[in-house]
Amino acid sequence: MSKSAAAAPSNQEIVASTTIAGVYQAARQLEGVVKKTPLIPSDFFSEQSGNQVFLKPENLQHTGAFKLRGAYNKISQLSEAERAKGVITASAGNHAQGVAFAAQKLGVVAVICMPATTPILKVEGTKALGAEVVLHGDGFDDAYAYSLELQKQHGYVYIHPFNDLQVLLGQGTTALEIIDACKDIDAILVPIGGGGFASGVALATKLVNPDIKVIGVEPENAACMKKALAKDKIVTLSSADTVADGCAVKTAGTLTFEFCKKYLDDIITVSEMEIMGALLSLIEKHKLIAEGAGVLSLAALSKLPFKGKKVAAIVSGGNIDISMISALIEKALIARSRVFCFAVLLPDKPGQLLNVSRILTEENANVIELNHNQAKVTDSFKKVVLEVTVETHNEEHVQRIIHALDKNGYEVERLY
Repeated sequence: MSKSAAAAPSNQEIVASTTIAGVYQAARQLEGVVKKTPLIPSDFFSEQSGNQVFLKPENLQHTGAFKLRGAYNKISQLSEAERAKGVITASAGNHAQGVAFAAQKLGVVAVICMPATTPILKVEGTKALGAEVVLHGDGFDDAYAYSLELQKQHGYVYIHPFNDLQVLLGQGTTALEIIDACKDIDAILVPIGGGGFASGVALATKLVNPDIKVIGVEPENAACMKKALAKDKIVTLSSADTVADGCAVKTAGTLTFEFCKKYLDDIITVSEMEIMGALLSLIEKHKLIAEGAGVLSLAALSKLPFKGKKVAAIVSGGNIDISMISALIEKALIARSRVFCFAVLLPDKPGQLLNVSRILTEENANVIELNHNQAKVTDSFKKVVLEVTVETHNEEHVQRIIHALDKNGYEVERLY
């Protein structure tokens, strides 16, 4: 056999030779294993975007995210000899639980390397699915490097979170379900981290109906695929600091880059505040919990360059710590002027606090925190700083409160 004949196919050759048959095969592998999550019409997001919006809630999937689709498809197609070796991966999030769930279902030993900083709930959740968890390093890169060492030592089969054909074909089954549920869908929004989900969704969509637009969504602070496509080569970002930690990827996959280059129509980037605002809206309007990466598609709805279309926005995952939800909601409320904190300097005499309370009551502002602090005033013993946090409706409401206090002789310092 010649050297060229024995060489592994290039990424471009893999993309060119991949057909819709691979996605349909993945769908058969996943039958009875994954939930076929429904399309949920959203009046709120439809009105906000000017399109008819449907949510695809993969946050309701087993293990709380779409990652199970790709992990199960990959592991289920391993040979008996490969299964006997066991599988390994590195992840601090959804891929870890997807691999653990799939391996448990298929009777395969699974080893998951996770950073030592991984929240205990995620560690315990992965262990509960039967996987061996190895904690190593301060971040994903450390855990990933160690997982490669363990693979070489023990001969495990590596299950990459995105840069793998069978993984991305499994993720593509999400698109088949969307099109089956709404055959005249016009566009699908899909989040991008390393690009596996977007690759699978774009491939499946375009091979079923090339007229459907597939638009990827990345955080502005971690837009590795958008930058790679703009430069027509893989690039590594200097940082990927985002509340959408499931998409905090510095370098897109080499294989997924080629799939996105061929099949993806566009990429929209969203800010941190837009992500947090989308999370808040999903909780308030649909009573659904998602993680930062899970709401990227929702954050991009208002940036679509068209109106009056049927759009499916994939909510990719819902694995988020309760403490993180609280912090993100608080920041989103502040950003939307739903929480207003201010300080006023008062004469230290009876009746002043009551007067401020009266003004806030008249302006329908609900006080949620109050701090009466004389120690903060250094130039007078006869004055006191009053710090107040109130619930408000919007920025207009905030400005009315400021105006009412100003009319009554109080100089307001806005803290947030």
